Amino acid sequence: MSTYMLTAILILLLILLFLTIKNLNNSKNVESALLKAWQSTGISEKLGELNSHTKEIKELHRSIESMLRIPSARGALGEIALETILSDQLPPEMFGIRERLPNGKIPDAYIRSTAGIICIDSKFPLDNYRKMIETSNKAEKEKYKNAFLSNMKSHLEKIAYDYVRPEDGTADFAFAFIPSEAVYWFLINEAYDLLREYALKGVQVVSPLTLSHKIELIKAGVHAKKLTEEAEQVYNALLQLRNIFEEIDDAWRIFYTRHLKNLNTKADELNYTYHKLRSEFDKIYNMKQ
Repeated sequence: MSTYMLTAILILLLILLFLTIKNLNNSKNVESALLKAWQSTGISEKLGELNSHTKEIKELHRSIESMLRIPSARGALGEIALETILSDQLPPEMFGIRERLPNGKIPDAYIRSTAGIICIDSKFPLDNYRKMIETSNKAEKEKYKNAFLSNMKSHLEKIAYDYVRPEDGTADFAFAFIPSEAVYWFLINEAYDLLREYALKGVQVVSPLTLSHKIELIKAGVHAKKLTEEAEQVYNALLQLRNIFEEIDDAWRIFYTRHLKNLNTKADELNYTYHKLRSEFDKIYNMKQ
């Protein structure tokens, strides 16, 4: 139940109580009216439901928190989020999940693009980040922050070494997927130079939102390439037709200039001979008459 609904119910209840008390003269009637007003609103049941939902949310939050404390569970959460994004935005033939590459490496996922295979790593070292968030001590917070950034640097270095391998058929960049917008924006604000350093090495750190945006750009590139390939196919077909026409033109030129003209000359000679013979025949025939 929303805060606005709860507020409206409480206001309605207060109005009912005010009107009831105004029209009653003794405490028993007031108590009876209060009970009826309370029951008529059904607020007791609503508050019970709200309390139940609050407990469920707390339990879910504890469950997620405990998952994020365990590296293997945290990795699985990242892989699930990554697979969901890829399957929602890309056709099956454009991506793969935990499939071995020609160089033997197995990324958490990859995307087939015009630039090559884009590898994606969804693991992220979060232990020191969690400790940094939980502590209120400034010295400890700074210590855990530095440790977290050191963990990230090592992890980004590993991604660069394993998955930015154009000589093995990959793209000249890979994605480090962080399935938490909060962690991603912390890195943007607190470790921009680190992210820029590894972006130059080909490792791009992405969150669910930024990865979705990059996927759209990759799809646009693939679509443009397909259009270019189709245009090339049409152009090649036109070239073949031109070659065929050139062959026909040559054949027609030979036939017309040689055979057809010769045939026409022969036909003229035959026609002349025929008329000459016919004329002689007519003369002979007329002499006999």
